[in-house]
Amino acid sequence: MLKKIALSIILVLIALCIWQHELVSYGWMQARGQMRILWNTEPVETVLKNPVVPDSVKRKIELIGEIRRFAVDSLTLDPSGSYLSYYDQQGKPILWVITAAPPYELKAREWSFPVIGTFSYKGFFEKDRADSAVAELKREGFDTRVGEVSAWSTLGFLNDPILSSMTGRDPGSLAELIIHELTHGTLFVKNSLEYNENLADFVGEYGALRFLAGRYGSNSSEYRDYLASKGFYERYDEHVLRGAKILDSLYRSFKPTASVAVKEQLKWSTIEQIVVASDTLTDSRSEPLKRKRRWNKLNLPNNAYFVGYLTYRKQQNRFRQEFEQKFRGNFALYLSHLKATYPSL
Repeated sequence: MLKKIALSIILVLIALCIWQHELVSYGWMQARGQMRILWNTEPVETVLKNPVVPDSVKRKIELIGEIRRFAVDSLTLDPSGSYLSYYDQQGKPILWVITAAPPYELKAREWSFPVIGTFSYKGFFEKDRADSAVAELKREGFDTRVGEVSAWSTLGFLNDPILSSMTGRDPGSLAELIIHELTHGTLFVKNSLEYNENLADFVGEYGALRFLAGRYGSNSSEYRDYLASKGFYERYDEHVLRGAKILDSLYRSFKPTASVAVKEQLKWSTIEQIVVASDTLTDSRSEPLKRKRRWNKLNLPNNAYFVGYLTYRKQQNRFRQEFEQKFRGNFALYLSHLKATYPSL
């Protein structure tokens, strides 16, 4: 009897692997990549005692510890074992994310995964697998984008390490990043990626300002530079979102009889206008930085880029207004409300 049960289970697993070969293969790749990182981490205490590690890196690791404590104690984010270990990337990227959208529609291509739900991006620990996926999407006619990832959250299922690339960030950017990822581990709603990312962006920026004000003072260069950088990117976000609306209107105006050549010409000329207009945006840091244009005529952003902004930044004002108007700036109360309202993984 037991042999029959065991044989039945094996047959079911084999059938599952055949039926969902791509999903199983992808899951194994991701698990292998994640485990490779976790296997090669070192406790923060060990890294801080290592005389070979530069003092500048040690100071950033200690700062991350302060940010983590602030996020738990002052922002009431859930405590976890994340950022108590360190992984040296040896100067190499370790994760790539792809996004895709149809050529004449601002609609993200979505991928579904067991337990965690639907996402409008797909991550890869192996660059060649990411490149193959991008090539396949292009063959299917999608606009695509692939980018290196500086951090990610395992949503509290695992203890995420400090990545060596994080230590090159300035204090404001670092605080925003760590608090953003800890927010994912505190509240993550299944099948609601836009909500999750906009919330984490809002909390990351709000938390970073509070941390910097408490750690350095609101008149410090760290606080003022982060505030100026935040202001610049808010203006850039608004510019790109306005551009996305223009593109969306353009695509909706296309008639079924319109030729591909006409649609391509109108699409890329509109995107070029959006890119050129971004040059008018200014940076008001205490020591203004000359920002290089992100794009040029030979390398224009496509629909996948604009879809990414719609996913990450579209709801920023919603959270800010709700927080300030309904909860009078009481973050602990606001977070409790969100937890009670939205079921989290």
